[in-house]
Amino acid sequence: MIKLAKPALDIGLFTNSREAMLTFWQQTAGLPFSEMLPLGGGLQQHRHAIGESVLKVNHGRDLLPVVPACGIRKLILARPDTGGVTELSDPDGNRLALVPGNHDGITQLRVELVVSDLQRHREFYGEVLGFPELDADTFLCGVSQLRLRSGEVHINPAQQARGYRYLTVQVFDVLKCHAEVLRKGGREGRPPVKLGEVAHISFVRDPDGNWIELSQRKSLTGSLD
Repeated sequence: MIKLAKPALDIGLFTNSREAMLTFWQQTAGLPFSEMLPLGGGLQQHRHAIGESVLKVNHGRDLLPVVPACGIRKLILARPDTGGVTELSDPDGNRLALVPGNHDGITQLRVELVVSDLQRHREFYGEVLGFPELDADTFLCGVSQLRLRSGEVHINPAQQARGYRYLTVQVFDVLKCHAEVLRKGGREGRPPVKLGEVAHISFVRDPDGNWIELSQRKSLTGSLD
């Protein structure tokens, strides 16, 4: 298994509707705002805490394309103050469910990922990324869950477009992890790049082309070497 620098998945989405989206995720979904990071190219990342995880609301100054969804179709968040299951959609149509703590075994976060071929994606997430298996279609990244579902998908989805667009795995050594994923048959999305003294990141892609960011964040690892 990839050695995790943080025992949780992060989720990234893109939007042009900053105020409406921040209101929804902070007030309706109840996520505390952490910080805003400028990403360059007219993008700002508004980070929100989900327990150990982070929801990254990436706001684009320029108009983002409206294209078919990637495989990330729904987030399920465990909230101890929720009495039942509440199904919601944010202003861009991203689906969210709030559930009581430990509902269906969810302690913090579950990502539902629709895929074209369950077996190929079981092999990718279980063997290439090395996520432990909770059951045949559910994998663990620390306290986060990734649930695979079979369905219609758009192969090789765009990364910078409206909607849920990528998952982030925090690791200790991006260069080593990136090379290992490629060696095991994973696809490269973007080669490793250093973001100043903040992080060292790369992107790999699953069999459908969904984007997974590998991030070596200095605040977590203590070093970018």
